[in-house]
Amino acid sequence: MAVRYVRTVVSDETAKEIRAFVEERDWSQFHTPENLAKSISIEAAELLECYQWDADADVVRVREELADVVTYSFMLADRLGLDLDEIVLAKLAKTREKYPVELSKGRSTKYDAL
Repeated sequence: MAVRYVRTVVSDETAKEIRAFVEERDWSQFHTPENLAKSISIEAAELLECYQWDADADVVRVREELADVVTYSFMLADRLGLDLDEIVLAKLAKTREKYPVELSKGRSTKYDAL
């Protein structure tokens, strides 16, 4: 299966749409970091449920659940004042150190067992 690379962090336009959606409904009062973290976990479980009994999940459901995970993740980062590009790139740099190419290429071994 070929890997397709797509933009993974929401655009400014999408961020504005999410913020407007929440503001129109006066929902930010419910969006504490704790509640948003719980929502991410719940939506991630619903995404996993798509694959519960079959590796060939319904793509429409996967898209919807993945959108929920991404939306809540954006909302949590936004609430905490975190820049998603910055935190993802910082984590990627740390992970690169834990999984050097020469030790980890083609292997799924955890970093402490490489």
